[in-house]
Amino acid sequence: MIEEPLDLSAIIIQNPGVNSFNELKAIINDYAAGEVVLLNFDVKPDYRDTPKNWQWQLEGAFMRPPS
Repeated sequence: MIEEPLDLSAIIIQNPGVNSFNELKAIINDYAAGEVVLLNFDVKPDYRDTPKNWQWQLEGAFMRPPS
């Protein structure tokens, strides 16, 4: 069975209360602990604290679900 990737834009839209990149990383981490298998980085997060290496950081948060 092939899993459809979840778009980062969909996560951002579904979580309008997220106001920082660090909050987004925590949400990504929560999604990784669920049933989401693939994440598509279709947009750059538009937060004041979004770092230049935002994709690497979000990928890391996605690959390390909470224990």
